Amino acid sequence: MDHFQHPLAVVETRTIDPRTRVWAFAHLLPGAKVGADCNICDHVFIENDVRVGDRVTIKSGVQLWDGVTLEDDVFVGPNATFTNDPFPRSRKTPERFSPTLVKRGASIGANATLLPGLTVGEKAMVGAGAVVTRDVPANAIVVGNPARIVGYVDAAIERAPLSPAAAAAPRPAGSRVRGVTLHTLKRVDDLRGSLVVGEILKEVPFEVRRFFMVFDVASEEIRGEHAHRTLHQFLVCLRGRVHLMVDDGMLRQEFVLADPTFGVHIPPLTWGSQFRYSPDAALLVLASDLYRPEDYIRDYGEFLTVVSPRAPGGPARDPAE
Repeated sequence: MDHFQHPLAVVETRTIDPRTRVWAFAHLLPGAKVGADCNICDHVFIENDVRVGDRVTIKSGVQLWDGVTLEDDVFVGPNATFTNDPFPRSRKTPERFSPTLVKRGASIGANATLLPGLTVGEKAMVGAGAVVTRDVPANAIVVGNPARIVGYVDAAIERAPLSPAAAAAPRPAGSRVRGVTLHTLKRVDDLRGSLVVGEILKEVPFEVRRFFMVFDVASEEIRGEHAHRTLHQFLVCLRGRVHLMVDDGMLRQEFVLADPTFGVHIPPLTWGSQFRYSPDAALLVLASDLYRPEDYIRDYGEFLTVVSPRAPGGPARDPAE
């Protein structure tokens, strides 16, 4: 054998790649496929229709049922629970089990439970004890029951409004994400009320051809989760609070939009999502073009391919940035 298996492990499959370690009391059924350099700890059970990628760690007390796929570099914490049948009955097996996909680099915390048929995105983090009832976006951090997004991996947080020094600056402030700029809009208050004003091609750095508003969003819902090929957007939270995450494929940053004098310009080829809406939140989005479905990139893996410097026409970027 070119892998290690403990004498007390039951390994029925012959499809285990090199340097994988299977420890005591683990049980792998004949149809299971396990990649290289994996660590399968004590008391792990892996059923037949299960695919495990390379460099995966599966801690003690985990059962991988038919239909579960773990891509490369996934971590599964102790006693995490996967399910594959939304309406289980004794001695009544469905024709096909619901597939569950945990994508490359994601981590599942101890005692987390995943409902059947879900996808956990690349490098996402599922907190310990979370109950995941819907797909988890790439890089998202989810906790609770039901699991909700509380942030994004490696995303520095900036709160609105900007600091007094940035707010007084005559030019828009930059961010750590390529091309994303932060804009302070003029506010006027008097006895009649308050007014916020911005000018096209000044505070809003493009011609506006469309606008839409988002409101009455349940706090657990996620909006956005896409990039545009050519479209510019300008976001202002008119009321309440919204968290915005932007990602250029190398760096990401989170903004808390909670002031109508704070706007964010999102250029093309920037992945964005909005989450953690307050109950009264109202988000205004100005766009540089009419709605065109072909302009959307909705798959994060495709987005990374498009923005890669190696991709044809991909944006050039100094690796030292």
